[in-house]
Amino acid sequence: MKILTIDFETYYGKYLGFKTQTTEEYIRDPRFEVIGVAVQVDDGEPEWFSGSHAEIKKFLDQYSWEDSFALAHNAIFDGAILNWHFDIRPKAWLDTLSMARPIHGVDAGGSLKVLAKRYGLGVKGTEVVNALGKARFMFTAADLAQYGEYCKNDVALTYSLFKVLSDGFPVKELKLIDLTIRMFTEPVIEVDVAGLEAYLRELRDKKAKLLESAETDKEVIMSNDKFAQALMTLGVRPPTKISTRTNKKAWAFAKTDSTFTALLEHENEDVQNLVAARLGVKTTIEETRTQRFIDIGKRGSLPVPLKYYAAHTGRWGGADKVNLQNLPSRGSTAIKEALVAPEGYTFIDCDSSQIEARTLAWMAQEEDLVTAFDDGEDVYKITAAKIYNKNEDEVTKEERFFGKTVVLGAGYGMGHKKFHLMLGLQGVNISEDEAERIIRVYRAYNPRIRELWNEGNEALGAMLSGSYADFGRRGVVKVIKGGFELPSKLKLIYNNLRCTQEGLPNGGSRDVYTYDSRREKDIHIYGGKVVENVIQALARNIVGEQMIRISKRYRVVLTVHDAIMVAVKDEEVEQARAYVEECMRWVPDWAWRLPVNCESGVGKSYGKC
Repeated sequence: MKILTIDFETYYGKYLGFKTQTTEEYIRDPRFEVIGVAVQVDDGEPEWFSGSHAEIKKFLDQYSWEDSFALAHNAIFDGAILNWHFDIRPKAWLDTLSMARPIHGVDAGGSLKVLAKRYGLGVKGTEVVNALGKARFMFTAADLAQYGEYCKNDVALTYSLFKVLSDGFPVKELKLIDLTIRMFTEPVIEVDVAGLEAYLRELRDKKAKLLESAETDKEVIMSNDKFAQALMTLGVRPPTKISTRTNKKAWAFAKTDSTFTALLEHENEDVQNLVAARLGVKTTIEETRTQRFIDIGKRGSLPVPLKYYAAHTGRWGGADKVNLQNLPSRGSTAIKEALVAPEGYTFIDCDSSQIEARTLAWMAQEEDLVTAFDDGEDVYKITAAKIYNKNEDEVTKEERFFGKTVVLGAGYGMGHKKFHLMLGLQGVNISEDEAERIIRVYRAYNPRIRELWNEGNEALGAMLSGSYADFGRRGVVKVIKGGFELPSKLKLIYNNLRCTQEGLPNGGSRDVYTYDSRREKDIHIYGGKVVENVIQALARNIVGEQMIRISKRYRVVLTVHDAIMVAVKDEEVEQARAYVEECMRWVPDWAWRLPVNCESGVGKSYGKC
C-alpha cells in the first residue's frame, strides 16, 4: 500500500494561528487559507502545488487517498485540513510526532526540526517565519517557489523520519495512532449548543447571587477562619501553609497559593464560586469550559483532541484546550449530556472495571485476590471484613467504603499518613492510628503485592547496572537499561536515572533513585511508584488492544482513562453492546488469566451512558 506524505502551508497572522487559537478554532476560522501543499508518493520526489481552493482540491484528488496511508508530522493538523476543507479521508493515518513520543519519551523534543537533527536527516528550513501575515496573493512568484521548496523539504524529512521510527515500531500502536487521529479529524460527536447556553446562564446567575451575597456578608468572605469554615461546610479541607512571617501553620488563601487557586477547578461549582468570590475572579473554570464547548458546537461537530502516548505510562491525554480526560463528575454533567450522538446513532460507553487493581493482583501473583476478582466477588467487602475482623455479610456500607479506598489506594505503597490525608480530603475523619492500622492489615493480607514493591526497588538498581532482575509475573515485562520493555514492545523509560545515598538516623544509609523529565528534574522514584507506573502501562496496553478489536466493527469516538465509547446505528445497539463488552473482557495472550471485567452504558448523549 502506498504512503502519501503530506504537508500543508497555511496563512497565519498575529491573531490567527496557534499562538492565539486552538487547532480546531484555527482550521475552522473563516479567514483560514491554504497557501500550498506538498505531497510525496512513497520515496519519490515531493510535488508542490499552490492555487485557489478549487485548484488545490483538483491537485489532491489525483492521488488515491482512500487506498493509501497518509503520513504527516502532527497529523491532526494536516488530517483536519484534508477532511474539513477538501473532503478527503485516507485509508489510515501515520504520524511521526506521535511515534516519537514512546520512542524518545513524552517530554523529549518532538518537533520535526529537533527529530531531523537527532537522526541526522537534514535541516528544516525557516521560510515559514517570513510568512507571518502573508495571504497567498501577497507572495511573489519567487517567494512562492521558495516556500514550496521549504514545504517539499518538510515532506522529505517527514518520510525519512518515518522510515527510521517505523523500524520495529509495533503495528498495533500504529493502529492506535490512526484511531486517535481520526477521533479529531473525522468528528462524530455533536454539541447541544442550546442546552449548554441555558446551563451557562444558570452558572452565571448562580455566581451573581453568590457574589451579591458576598457583598452583604463580607465578613465570611474576608475572615480567614469563617471562610475556612465555609469551605469545610462544602466538604473541602482548607489548604494551609507555613507562614513566612510567624513560621506557623496558616490558611493558604492568597492568589499566589496554588493549592487555593486550584479550587477554582473543583468539581463542586459551589466551591468554585466561593473561591471566585474570595479572589474576585470574574469567570470560573466551569464557565470557561462551557463557553468553549458552545463555540465549538457553533462551528460544527466536536473533534476529540487526544494526544497519543501523552503520559509517561503511555496513556492518552487531553489537548487543544478540550480535556475530555478531565471532565469533573459533578458540575460538568451538563457538558457530558450536551455531547450527543448524530441522528440515527446511539453511544455505547464501556468502562474496564477496577483494571488497575485487577492487574496489580495478577502481576503480583496475589492469587486469592485474583481468584476473588475472577469469581466476581465483592473484593471491597472482602477487604473490609479483614480490616474489621468480621463476616462479609456483616460489613456496613461505610466499612465497605474503607475497603474500597484501601484496595484502590494502597496498592502502590501508600503509607498511613497519606491514607489519612486522602480520607480527610473526602470528608472522612478517622484517627491517624486507625489509618495506620488499616494500612497494616492491608499489607498483612497482601504479602505478594508488598513483595512487588521490593522488586521495584531491585529493578531500579538493575536498570542502572544493566543486570537481570525479576519483576512480577514472569515474562510480562523485561527490565532493561534505564527502564522496562512492555508487552507492546514499547518502553517505559526513566530518563537519566541515577542513584545517590541518603543518610538514616541510625547511622546507616539507603539508595535514593531519581530521574528527569523535560519539565522537572530530580523526580523521586521508588519501588511502589515503579509498580504504579508498570501497572498503569499494562492497563493501557490492554485497553489499547481492546480498542483495536472494537474498531474492527464499530466507530470509536472517544476514550477516557479506561473507558471506550463507540457510536452505533440505533438498530444495532443490542448486538453492538454485547460485542463491545466481549472485547472489553478479552485480554491479549501475555495477560492470560488476568480477570478483567467491564460495565457499559447506552445513551443518546455521553452523559446519559
